[in-house]
Amino acid sequence: MLNKLLFTLLLVTILTLSIQAKEPFTLLPESEMQRLFTQFSRQHVKLYGTSEIHERRYQIFKANVEKARFENYITGRENLGITRFSDLTPEEFKSMFLMKTKTPREAREILIGKKQPSPATAKVTIKQLQEAPKAFDWREHQAVTPVKDQGSCGSCWTFSTTGNIEGMYAAKTGKLVSLSEQQLVDCDHNCVVWEGEKTCNSGCNGGLMWSSFEFIIKTGGLVTEDSYPYEAVNGRCRFNVSNAVVKISNWTFVSTHEDEMSAWLANNGPIAVAINADYLQYYRKGILNPSRCDPEELNHGVLIVGYGEEKAANGKIEQYWIVKNSWSTSWGEKGYFRLLKGKGVCGINQVPSTALI
Repeated sequence: MLNKLLFTLLLVTILTLSIQAKEPFTLLPESEMQRLFTQFSRQHVKLYGTSEIHERRYQIFKANVEKARFENYITGRENLGITRFSDLTPEEFKSMFLMKTKTPREAREILIGKKQPSPATAKVTIKQLQEAPKAFDWREHQAVTPVKDQGSCGSCWTFSTTGNIEGMYAAKTGKLVSLSEQQLVDCDHNCVVWEGEKTCNSGCNGGLMWSSFEFIIKTGGLVTEDSYPYEAVNGRCRFNVSNAVVKISNWTFVSTHEDEMSAWLANNGPIAVAINADYLQYYRKGILNPSRCDPEELNHGVLIVGYGEEKAANGKIEQYWIVKNSWSTSWGEKGYFRLLKGKGVCGINQVPSTALI
């Protein structure tokens, strides 16, 4: 009788574990993949010219779709899927929309010999930390301009820079002004030296937000977006200091502790950050927390505008960052994405920085 009972309990346990276990990952049928590619091509007006190019892009599309599906399978999330970048290889995507990788160690050490502002300017008090709200969004306080589009130009650093200054200026004065990224693309070639090598801001070829802050201080400020509109190409510098509408007094790094980051943000303004953006090629919605995202490989400049929390599918409360991107409102969550907060996901807390107005 006892053996029968034990066998029954064992059988129930096995059945329970089988039900709880994930179904094996399977690839989409070819017919379904072809349907998705046709739909993708029409939606994004993809004209490939020759059958050879069409076939190559289809194979890339297949690989990207399955990579996104498998990541969703691994993480148990539904963040990733088909985007307008789905027919690009990861290498093509990086060369067109991201920057040359800088590690956090390089990012900080590259400033050796540079005069830095007092770290106290970026610290938060115990009271601010204790009283920080559970959720905060600078968009609700009219301190964030509409989402912009960098195009096929690795100028993300300029959007992170202007976005931070726009937000800090609005938080201090109550005036929200859209500032010129093209001014920085054309004019900002500021260089810093690290281990005997120069690293210079270089328009569509990338740059550093904190180096750009130094440039803006030295040259006298930023002009408006309307007076110096974005062109998504490197051009001749047309900046006239007499037209500058916003000036900054200094800049500083912000604490790398995420609770302190959010408290600082709620009390001061949006924060410029660099992240590993490899998985943003596939991002569609939700709180992103990739299974693999090297926090030491920073290749994209973005702007944290807020933070919040929500209940996950497993019933647990998840905290997240609200991040403004520069790939138009057709990407992600109307141009924004959310990233899991509190675990340094994708290096978001490695080199947070801000201008000081």
